[in-house]
Amino acid sequence: MFGNTIKTAFLLAALTALFLLIGRAVGGQGGMMIAFFMAVVMNVGSYWFSDSIVLKMYGAREVPESEAPRLHAIVHRLATAAGTPMPRVCVIPGDSPNAFATGRNPEHAAVAATEGILRLLPEDELEAVLAHEMGHVRNRDILIGTVAATLAGAIMMIAHMAQFAAFFGGGRDRDGEGGGVVGMLLLAILAPLGAMLIQMGISRSREYLADAEGARLCGNPLALARALQRISGVSVNMPLEGAGPATAHLFIVNPLSAGGIAGLFSTHPPVEDRVERLRAMAAGGATR
Repeated sequence: MFGNTIKTAFLLAALTALFLLIGRAVGGQGGMMIAFFMAVVMNVGSYWFSDSIVLKMYGAREVPESEAPRLHAIVHRLATAAGTPMPRVCVIPGDSPNAFATGRNPEHAAVAATEGILRLLPEDELEAVLAHEMGHVRNRDILIGTVAATLAGAIMMIAHMAQFAAFFGGGRDRDGEGGGVVGMLLLAILAPLGAMLIQMGISRSREYLADAEGARLCGNPLALARALQRISGVSVNMPLEGAGPATAHLFIVNPLSAGGIAGLFSTHPPVEDRVERLRAMAAGGATR
């Protein structure tokens, strides 16, 4: 756990440094300060508003216990096992099977499941999936992933600005700072790729950790392994409607239909690797 936390902190620091670097390339010292200010504002915004934004984005509706007693009972058991407050319970319309958790901390968390996953999975597998999501809540992965996605998105936005600046002869300010047109253009091309790889590393490490945490919470690693196989087998041909790259990291499996080269840049580890780790955990082997 401690080693994973250090790795995540290092990757987030690298992402922030890359953000400042490209800001400096675009606008020198002043550009770097503007980029730093933007990073602070976006991180604060992500901290306070990411949960409500993503729930609205996917049309998630909070359901009372009287409407979804089975779902509430499972989440209540898992919250008790995790030692966290009971999160809000939401349902997402649509047939694609998937689930996610959101919220800046366990006191402001929400767990959302699609109508498709509620119909697809037997109770033990559904509990395992929700345990994975409660693992994210317990480890505060939602905040970490949201900050990483926000910074990566901002880097890509500034990179596009840098491309325009290079095209019109930018790349150095009045003090002679900056790397010139060629340097700016190279940074504008390579920075988004670097940001994507760093974000992917953060997301994948937290997915492995949530799998292990979820397996412990529900006490059934094999149920989670079966659920991952079942969900991925259906969702690959039935991607979640309205899903986008900026929020794909939230879901238990990639909600996008990403095959071939695109699959190499997925925010999720390969399902086969996750299943193998869970089977090793069930057999008493190492899971990290």
